[in-house]
Amino acid sequence: MDNSARLLSMLDRTISSGTLKKITLSKPLDRSVLRAECRGVTIKNSPFIQCETFTSDGKALHKNIPLAEAADYLAGTLGTQYRQMNIMTTGGDAEARVSSKGKLTVSGSPGVGQRIEPASHDREKHHILTEGTVYDFLVALNVTDSDGRVFDRRRAKFRQIDRFLQYISDIYPRLPREGRLYVLDLCCGKSYLTFAAYWYLTSVMGREVSMVGADLKADVIAFCSDTAQKLGCSGLSFVCCDIMKFVPERSPDLVLSLHACDTATDIVLTTAARLGAKVILSTPCCQHQLMNDLKPDSPLGSALMPVMEQSLLKQKLCVALTDALRCKRLEAAGYSVTVTELIDPEDTPKNLLIRAVKVPMPAAVKEKHRAELEALQDLCGVKLFGENLC
Repeated sequence: MDNSARLLSMLDRTISSGTLKKITLSKPLDRSVLRAECRGVTIKNSPFIQCETFTSDGKALHKNIPLAEAADYLAGTLGTQYRQMNIMTTGGDAEARVSSKGKLTVSGSPGVGQRIEPASHDREKHHILTEGTVYDFLVALNVTDSDGRVFDRRRAKFRQIDRFLQYISDIYPRLPREGRLYVLDLCCGKSYLTFAAYWYLTSVMGREVSMVGADLKADVIAFCSDTAQKLGCSGLSFVCCDIMKFVPERSPDLVLSLHACDTATDIVLTTAARLGAKVILSTPCCQHQLMNDLKPDSPLGSALMPVMEQSLLKQKLCVALTDALRCKRLEAAGYSVTVTELIDPEDTPKNLLIRAVKVPMPAAVKEKHRAELEALQDLCGVKLFGENLC
């Protein structure tokens, strides 16, 4: 049996027996890739091998391969995508390598091991807030009554707050593990999320937190400051200011923003990036600038004339393009960015969440993102507000 057949047989036996712990694929041929890790998972009660590919720009890409196809797929990556494969099983380990001349060598031969039940990859909804539980900040903000009952007119807001806290829970491992957390909510408005995030980080996670909410509306800031004082939130303060002129005490660990209107979203994102925020969670709002500036005679406008002629279709196009430009600008500043849905679209049409995490990123990768940003702006014939803030 030659080494190719031996490797394929080993993979097939390991995967079908359920003894696989992990397969690591390394020494990639593509320089934009770091490595891949593959494990058994179940998705909707069906078994898969999930390969998680880590890239140099901080992203993790997932591919789920049906069990029957996994051995062929993995064997096929060696020599074409990677030069080394390490197989770890409950019965022992093995290694396969492809030399620079294309010669495959296989060492090790896992024996009979104990079967592993694959982890379920189905996402279960986990709620941070429970209806019927009294949360002082929700009572103070008139989301619930003093018994914890959610007011009917505030149910969408309750779900929104709970979902946002779930996202904070998801990114919490990206925050510093020790010391005082420094958090900003820019364009905080009435500060539903400010109070919720402060409660979660201090009461649930037990952290010392210094948090600042900033907004231009003096009456709103006065209300929030008074509410924070009544609730005894000693680490939470509010300032009335232009966020472009706000001077933080240091680079923030986390920046939040919910539906900052019009170009305020762009100001928030570029300000957060300029300050070097470790994590940014922002629900973007308003794409008026592109709606007004995208002209029929621009390269994109002329190519998509059937869309440009219909106001509603043009509006939807501008929503997608504006948020794509915002994400690309964050990537050019060294962030790994994902866009996801915040809550049920029936609760609000403004339903996207931009999650950006600062990651080590080579200068060449940043420059690639910058070039892609400029190319898309040239195609649209516009530049987003705040382009020069970072």
